[in-house]
Amino acid sequence: MAGDRKVELSEALALGPGWRHACHALLYAPDPRKLFGRFPLRFAVLMQMRFDGRLGFPGGFVDAQDSSLEDGLNRELREELGDAVAAFRVERSDYRSSHLVDGQRVVAHFYAKRLTPEQLQAVEARAPQAKDHGLEVLGLVRVPLYILRDGVGGLPTFLENSFIGAAREQLLEALQDLELVNPGTIANFKNPASK
Repeated sequence: MAGDRKVELSEALALGPGWRHACHALLYAPDPRKLFGRFPLRFAVLMQMRFDGRLGFPGGFVDAQDSSLEDGLNRELREELGDAVAAFRVERSDYRSSHLVDGQRVVAHFYAKRLTPEQLQAVEARAPQAKDHGLEVLGLVRVPLYILRDGVGGLPTFLENSFIGAAREQLLEALQDLELVNPGTIANFKNPASK
């Protein structure tokens, strides 16, 4: 995001009381299937369609009653994704990065949690019963991690959507760092010309 600054977690946690903390998580699981019997899916990665029509990751603001960033994140996941998240917990070990949001006195923390395929499928199946479904969250979507033979379909087309904040950059960084896509795939998408 233009104007945002990446910071270490310790620096973010040391900011004064005038700062708000928001936590979001990329949830993913192995997926050995092939699309049309040809395109390996490798992993299923979840994002959500937000109330404002943009794509983002589940999560939200940490409240005063939350005892930690992770407690706040797990509370938000329950509200947005429903009771299937009780089968796992996002922990400090799942932490990826923090960014100061330009001009807003907000720190955006990002996590990535590997689930079993069964856990991810349960989240997808039960999310429509979540408290915030149809309000803050309009639905879940899987990120297509493949590129079709035309070079456009799949991930390239998905990345043309509108993303909230740093979600697009967080997605690309996580896909590369966690090796969820083939090496070299992400290099073509790091600096979009028209964003």
